[in-house]
Amino acid sequence: MSWLTEYVRPKIRGLLKREVPDNLWTNCESCEQMILVKDLRRAMNVCPHCGHHMRATVQQRLEWTFDNGEFTRIELPKAPVDPLSFRDRKRYTDRLKDERAKSQLEESMAVAHGRIGGHDAVVAVMAFEFIAGTMGAALGEAFLAAARLAILQQAPLIVFTASGGARMQEGMLSLMQMPRTTIAVEMLREAKLPYIVVMTNPTTGGVSASFAMLGDIQIAEPNALIGFAGQRVIEDTVREKLPEGFQRAEYLLDHGMLDMVVARPELPAILGTLIGQLNHAHITPPAA
Repeated sequence: MSWLTEYVRPKIRGLLKREVPDNLWTNCESCEQMILVKDLRRAMNVCPHCGHHMRATVQQRLEWTFDNGEFTRIELPKAPVDPLSFRDRKRYTDRLKDERAKSQLEESMAVAHGRIGGHDAVVAVMAFEFIAGTMGAALGEAFLAAARLAILQQAPLIVFTASGGARMQEGMLSLMQMPRTTIAVEMLREAKLPYIVVMTNPTTGGVSASFAMLGDIQIAEPNALIGFAGQRVIEDTVREKLPEGFQRAEYLLDHGMLDMVVARPELPAILGTLIGQLNHAHITPPAA
């Protein structure tokens, strides 16, 4: 055998067999175009081909929203674990353990404070990566903690919603969070503090029927699904074909349910401007 077959050929085969890392590329959920993961991250998880807004983690939301990505997370109050001793395919306690290990989160909402556009702000972010962002007792406690922190700091509260609705494993206790979060919003109103809601895909169920629709300013990301029940359920109930795009952000904007639809890269600047304007509006002029 010559040195070509003994040495050069194995080297060439080794180069050809070198595998491409699995996490180098991804596909857009909408247009199915391939995207370099590093390019997608740089674009805030917005497809450079079609503009589709992919889901974002809690950590990403916080880093994108606060000035220079700097913020302080707060420890949230504990809520009763598995008050109904619920079990479906697995025990609820086991499901919670699995979700916490997978997401590195304690629950479906995280709260942080920092500065946005140079203004103090408190931000609560729903975690769709934690049991589809479902609303349970822990989320109610987190929302109340966020409102109390905003009042303590005399700062606006901004909430990013992303939820599949109520958490069935907590039954009626999950539905009780609707009035609890509404009371928290009223606390902000009494303190004359701005409350801004940013609805992302999807915002559904009890979340859309409570604190998600009570903002002083209602914002949504493009094409976000927003509604209470699913379109098929509504069509079966009213026995009518619903308009195309029903329950999407643009449709709700056209029908007065939203104040604006804002692309993700523009959100931090928009939020900073709104906070400045609302803070000024809430300042009480000195007595004559």
